[in-house]
Amino acid sequence: MIGLDWRGLMQAGLHGLRLTPDQFWALTPTELQIMLGLAQTSPPMGRDRLAELQTAFPDVDKENLDG
Repeated sequence: MIGLDWRGLMQAGLHGLRLTPDQFWALTPTELQIMLGLAQTSPPMGRDRLAELQTAFPDVDKENLDG
């Protein structure tokens, strides 16, 4: 199991963001990610987008290629 890097998170929050300990511990993990600029900027890829990409870029059978 991989745990959280508490030391790194606390350093980023307390030193980097200059939060007080009370402010740091009151944050949710999502709020801390947003403040650190680590929040995901686009939603995860859904089935429809995957189907679009598969149509645009089909797999090629490399055994049947010349050259």
